[in-house]
Amino acid sequence: MTSTAPASAPPADVATPPGGRRFVLAVLALAVGGFAIGTTEFVTMGLLPQIAEGIEVSEPTAGHVISAYALGVVVGVPILSFFAARLPRRGLLVGLMAAYAAFNLLSAAATGYGLLTVARFLDGLPHGAYFGVASLVAANLTTPEKRGRAVASVMLGLSVANVVGVPAATWVGQHLGWRAAYVITAAIAALTMLLILAFVPSVPGDKEATGRKEARDFFGNRQVWLTMAAGAVGFGGMFAVYSYIATTVTDVSGLGSGTVPFFLLAFGLGMVVGTWLGGELAAWSVFRSLIWSGIGSTLVMVLFWAVAPYGWWLLPVVFAITVIGSVLVTNLQVRLMDVAGNAVTLGAAMNHAALNLANALGAWLGGLVIAAGLGYRAPALVGAGLSVLGVAILLWSAVSHRRGQDVASGSEAAIRS
Repeated sequence: MTSTAPASAPPADVATPPGGRRFVLAVLALAVGGFAIGTTEFVTMGLLPQIAEGIEVSEPTAGHVISAYALGVVVGVPILSFFAARLPRRGLLVGLMAAYAAFNLLSAAATGYGLLTVARFLDGLPHGAYFGVASLVAANLTTPEKRGRAVASVMLGLSVANVVGVPAATWVGQHLGWRAAYVITAAIAALTMLLILAFVPSVPGDKEATGRKEARDFFGNRQVWLTMAAGAVGFGGMFAVYSYIATTVTDVSGLGSGTVPFFLLAFGLGMVVGTWLGGELAAWSVFRSLIWSGIGSTLVMVLFWAVAPYGWWLLPVVFAITVIGSVLVTNLQVRLMDVAGNAVTLGAAMNHAALNLANALGAWLGGLVIAAGLGYRAPALVGAGLSVLGVAILLWSAVSHRRGQDVASGSEAAIRS
C-alpha cells in the first residue's frame, strides 16, 4: 500500500466547484445539518436517566431507544439510497432534513416507551442518507486531493454538536425536561433546510444511475462488506462506553450529576480534534490510519476500565476515546467511498449504516454486561474486544485484496489508500 490517498476524478454529474467564500458557506450549511443530527443522536445518551424515569422503564430498557435510532439508520440508508441516486442532491438534502425535524417533534410528543422507540427508529431513517449525500456533495465541490478534508469538514458538524449542542441540550433537558432537547434539534433541522437552499449549489443527480445497478455494484464488492464490517464492529466500543456514561460518571466515578455535561463536552472536543486529524491523516494513508486508530482504541478502552473509579482522572480518557474514534470514522467514510466504485451514492451513505450498527451493537452489549451484574465499567472491556475484532477485519481486507479476491471496480482504490 502506498501512503497517498487516491485521486479519482469527480463524477460528471457534479456542478462546477465554488471557490473561496462560496465553498465555505456551502460546507457550513451541510455541517449545520450534521450538528442537528449529532445533537439529537448523542443527547439521548446524556439524558438516558431522565428519559427512563419519564417513560417509567429501567435505564437498560431505555437504552433500547438508542438502538432503535441506530437500527433506523441501518434500514434507512439502503432504502433511501436505492431510490435517491437520480434525485437532485440539494432537494434531497432538504427533504431529509424536513423528515428529521418532523420525527424529532414526534419524539418530543411521545408519551411512553413504545411510541418513543418507534419515533427514534423513524428519526434514524434520514440520518445516513443525509451524511452520505452531504459528504458526496462536499467532496465534489473541491479538488480530488482535498476531498478527505472536505468530508471531514461536513463531519465536523457532528463533532461540534458534541462540544456545544449535546452539553447544552443535556443541560436544557435536565432543567426543562428531556422533551425540550428534541424540540431544539427539530428547530436546528429546520434552520439547516434554509441554509442549504441559500448556499448549496444546485447539483443534479446521476441520470444514468439506477437503484438496482448501484445495489448490484455495491453489494457485490468484497471490500465493501469488509469495510462496513470493520466499522460496525470496531466502532461499537465507543458506544458501549458512551451509552452509559452518565451513570458511570455518577455511580462509578463518584461525581455529581452536574458533572455529566463536562464529560459530554470532553467527548465532543475529542470528536472535533479527531475529525480534523482524520482528514489530515487521510492524505497520508487511509488504511494505515484505520489500523492505528483501531489499535489505539483497544488501549484506551482498557485504560477507561482502569481509571473509571478515580473521578476526574476519567475525563482525559474520555477525550482520547473520541479522538481515536473520530479518526476511524472519517477514514472509514473515505475508504468506503473509494471501494464503492460506480455505486457512489450508496457508498457515500452506507458508512453511517455501519457506524449506527456499531451504535446498536455497542449499546446492546454494554447493556447486557451491566444487566448481568458486571457493573458500569464492564462495557469498556467489551469495547476493547470489539476494537480488536475491527482491526482483524481490516487486516483480512488487506489480505483479501492482495490475493485478488475482489471483483468490483472500486477495489483498486482500496489498496491505493
